[in-house]
Amino acid sequence: MQSEACRALIKQGYQFFSPRSSAALKPCMWNKRTLRGGDMCYKAQFYGISSHRCVQMTPTLKCNQRCLFCWRSMEYEVVEEEECPPEVIMDRLHPLQKKALAGYNPVANSAIEPKLWEEALAPDMAAVSLSGEPTLYSQLPRLFDLLNDAGFTTFLVTNGTRPEMVKKCSPYQTYVSLDGPDEETYQRVCRPMEDSWEQVLETLSLLGSRRSAIRITVVKGLNDISPEGYARLIQDAGPLYVEVKGYMYLGYSRNRLTRAHMPSHEYVAAFANEITKYCDYEVHDESPVSRVVCLTRGD
Repeated sequence: MQSEACRALIKQGYQFFSPRSSAALKPCMWNKRTLRGGDMCYKAQFYGISSHRCVQMTPTLKCNQRCLFCWRSMEYEVVEEEECPPEVIMDRLHPLQKKALAGYNPVANSAIEPKLWEEALAPDMAAVSLSGEPTLYSQLPRLFDLLNDAGFTTFLVTNGTRPEMVKKCSPYQTYVSLDGPDEETYQRVCRPMEDSWEQVLETLSLLGSRRSAIRITVVKGLNDISPEGYARLIQDAGPLYVEVKGYMYLGYSRNRLTRAHMPSHEYVAAFANEITKYCDYEVHDESPVSRVVCLTRGD
């Protein structure tokens, strides 16, 4: 599967689990920054996740939305010939993570703390969130079962368009994107390939019975409207957390949006506070460097 798109992703640091699938992993910048002795990402601050022990991966790069704010390429997509079995993903998870972090070995890089490197080689967190929509992978429940059995803390990050698959999965925390307060805004910003709004609402209805988070990516001038609409959906869903996060002008999203669409942290915080006026959630924490505010219920 050495297509132009695949070769481009390999240059960007993607590690593919098998040659005919698009299952892949790639350490995020926070993983590498932590290894160099820098700060961890906001998930460490909000949820206690150690960034250098986190595997960022996906069982498929396929996606059924074309979100304007997405940093991935939609013009040059990897074509998946077959699904990678969950067992293969598990067998290659540690070797590929080590390979991806090879340049951060303390032998090769004196700036790396040996203890952090040793911990990074024993990851305990799997964020199924790299790119693509993981619920399009038919064996996702089995993958989460294997990850959980291996002692990983697991996050499922989904656009909410496949509630039937979300029901079957047992991650430690379920993340659902909510990028519009109504169907019209959702269609305009997320550009689903099918009529999926009702499916998103059904997925939201599942969140009150599990550890969960809603993430709102605020794109200035596009979906930063109707805080009462977001609040109503949040209130009905009842997630444990709500992340209100600013769009970042990165990657291929720069072909679709402009820098003016990227809100400041102050703008994001103000919008988050507007949402809290219409529901019983309140500001719990925030990370200005990531332009994100975390809301939880007042009780």
